[in-house]
Amino acid sequence: MDFQEMAVIEEQSTMEGPHRKESGKRGRKPGRKSGDKIDMKAKLGELKARKLTDGTLQRGFLERSRQSARECRARKKLRYQYLEELVADREKAVFALRKELEKFQVWAKEIDEGRVPEDIQRILEDVGALKKEK
Repeated sequence: MDFQEMAVIEEQSTMEGPHRKESGKRGRKPGRKSGDKIDMKAKLGELKARKLTDGTLQRGFLERSRQSARECRARKKLRYQYLEELVADREKAVFALRKELEKFQVWAKEIDEGRVPEDIQRILEDVGALKKEK
């Protein structure tokens, strides 16, 4: 947001005291509408003009509030369901990676002992067969 610098105006007041200097950050901010407040005041004025003294106005406000709360709870429930599914998927991925890590650790141990694991032998044969086909 761009603010225009305001000039400092010093006025001689009849009261003695410190002079107040205006800075460029006071006043109406761009992008804000003062018309919204006026619209709300007009709406409330119209409702008061109807003279709904039997409580129907308050019941309408309460019903809208309850409906809004129901919708909010529904959105919250959906958000938590989504997050729980996301966590469950991530946990499955973690377990799969741990299983794969354990498999590789067993293979490394067998290779250190001088043996070639059967799974690695099978993989090497498959890769060799692919190279021969090309």
